[in-house]
Amino acid sequence: MSVNVYKFERLGYKPLLLTPNWQVAIMNWDPSCERKNLHEIERHNQTEEGFVLLRGKAALFTHPDDEALQVYDLEPGVVYSVPKRVWHRLVANQQASLLIVEDLNTHLHDTEVRLITEEELSQLDARLPEWVKS
Repeated sequence: MSVNVYKFERLGYKPLLLTPNWQVAIMNWDPSCERKNLHEIERHNQTEEGFVLLRGKAALFTHPDDEALQVYDLEPGVVYSVPKRVWHRLVANQQASLLIVEDLNTHLHDTEVRLITEEELSQLDARLPEWVKS
């Protein structure tokens, strides 16, 4: 039995390992990861989603219904799991690469997207790590 090897070095998001129930994807920085380009936030209503920072810097922010917006300055090699129905989005620097584990086709069939409100952006700016602001 041989080992399958998957690699993705371009900008953006790419599912690489697909099974009947889940997938592993790589997300590399692209311009949508910059704070100035944040316009939308998403959630998955039926599944959770896991993030692991591989390199660079990234911050994950979440905004559960009826709770305050939270920002997590991601540490490399740590698994961050966003529960189902929690609004979330990433901010990252140009060196960032993340591993994403989620149910198969979550990004195609279980993603709800809405505009980020001005209030959310204000809260986000107050909580972002210094590396984002510089």
